[in-house]
Amino acid sequence: MRDFSYVRADSIEAARKATALPGAMLLAGGTTLVDLAKCGVAQPETVVDITHLKGLDTISVDAGRATLGALAKMSHVADHAGIKSHFPAVSEALWQAASAQLRNMATVGGNLMQRTRCPYFRDPSNFSACNKREPGSGCSAIGGVTRGHAVLGTSQACIAMYPGDLATALVAFDATVHLGQRVLKVDDFFQLPGDTPEREHDIRAGEMITAIEIPGSAAARRSTYLKVRDRQSYEFAAASAAVGLELEADGRTIRDLRVALGGVATKPWRARAVEEALKGKVLDEDTVRKASGLAMEGAVDHGANHYKIELAPRVVARAILKLGETA
Repeated sequence: MRDFSYVRADSIEAARKATALPGAMLLAGGTTLVDLAKCGVAQPETVVDITHLKGLDTISVDAGRATLGALAKMSHVADHAGIKSHFPAVSEALWQAASAQLRNMATVGGNLMQRTRCPYFRDPSNFSACNKREPGSGCSAIGGVTRGHAVLGTSQACIAMYPGDLATALVAFDATVHLGQRVLKVDDFFQLPGDTPEREHDIRAGEMITAIEIPGSAAARRSTYLKVRDRQSYEFAAASAAVGLELEADGRTIRDLRVALGGVATKPWRARAVEEALKGKVLDEDTVRKASGLAMEGAVDHGANHYKIELAPRVVARAILKLGETA
């Protein structure tokens, strides 16, 4: 870890100005920044401390929406009674992320800014070719060990998987991220790699996440987050699904459906084809399983990650049917 300057911002405006400095990085919970600095990926010239800024850790929830301050701790949001009642998929996604110690430190804003767990990205001493670290250097993962890599949203420049859980639930329910003067859908905040995989987020110099807003809906109230992984805890998803379901008055016909995938794409992935295929249909197992296969439209495997193409539709179907059983 190399030397850096330390700035303790005394206001949101001061923090924004400091982020415009060359090589500046924000310190919130620190769980991502410290990790990346230790492995030599992050080399900040200036660390801007925002941990103490007042008003950025609030959690406000009602039937209409939830507003999460960027510095709200993951564990606090997950355990908030309003989130558990009106947005259960968000609570479940947070509880299944990382360890209890990390959830107590990490913030929701920092969680959105986390970077891939691709081992080729995180080991610069052994793998010099990584377009995320060094644009134009190549992608060591392509042709390498790919079991944990993405099958959706990939390009010839990058196949790194986005590892987060929270963002998957946020994308499913059309959440927005507040950056000061701009407000973006979370789905648009995350960018596909294309030819520029080093640009993971649509955030500009002088901007920082201040809040996340989630609109309320019947589908959000009846929702779940299903995460399948190699071990029960402290592991990233092999495939996950955030699903919300609203049924018609007959209790059988799907009025609204929200589906987003984690663990399989280069960003949180909204499965709109599945949603459209099932809206207006009677909820039965055969129909759900057939439509869930649409979640993998356009998927491209690189050998060892082929299992994700079969696994993800099963996770989606299981989550939808689980909600149907509780309706």
